[in-house]
Amino acid sequence: MGALTHESLVEYLLEEAYEVAETIETAGGDAELKSELGDVLLQVVLHARLAEERGAFDLDGVARGLTAKMIRRNPHVFRPDGSLQDSFPATVEEIVLKWDAVKKAEKPERGHVFDGVPAALPALARAQKLLDRAERAHLPPATGQTAVGTAVEIPATEEELGDLLFGIAAGARAGGLDAERALRGALRRFQDSNGSTPSAQ
Repeated sequence: MGALTHESLVEYLLEEAYEVAETIETAGGDAELKSELGDVLLQVVLHARLAEERGAFDLDGVARGLTAKMIRRNPHVFRPDGSLQDSFPATVEEIVLKWDAVKKAEKPERGHVFDGVPAALPALARAQKLLDRAERAHLPPATGQTAVGTAVEIPATEEELGDLLFGIAAGARAGGLDAERALRGALRRFQDSNGSTPSAQ
C-alpha cells in the first residue's frame, strides 16, 4: 500500500459511513454499531494525523472547532460561553430559522440556497437535500414534479417506495437508460430553473 493521503482515504471514509448507516437501518445491534462508529472515528483520526504532519491542524483542533461550531450554530441551545440557555424555542421551525440565519452569516459567499449541497452525493440523496432546501426557501416545485406527483401514486411505506424505485431502475436499465445519470440531469435542470449554477457547487 502506498503512502496515506487525504485523497487515498476518501473511499474508506465513505465506505465506513455507509456501513454505519447499514448497521442502523438493519438493526445490527449496539455492539456492531459501536464497532462501526469506531471505524468512522479511525478515519477521522487518520485524516487529522495527516493534517498534523503537514502542520495544518490536529485532532484536538478538530474537536475544539466542532465544539465552537455547535455553540455558534445553536444559539437557541447554548450561550456564547457554552452554557445552556434558560429557555428554548417553542417550535422546530424557529430552530431551523435560527440555524439557517447563523449558517448564512458564517458563509456569506454562498449566494444561493443550493450552495453547499455536495455535488458528490448520490443523485437520490442529493435530490432530497435540494428539495428540502427549496422548500425552506419557498422556491417553486421542480419542473414536472407536480405532473409526476399526480401521475404516480406515491406509496405509503418506505418498503413500497423502495420497490417502486427499484422497479424504475430496472425499467431504465432494460431500456438502456442510466437512472442515476437521468436524475442528475433532472437535478441540474431544477437548479437552473431556480437560478443556481450546479457546476459551481
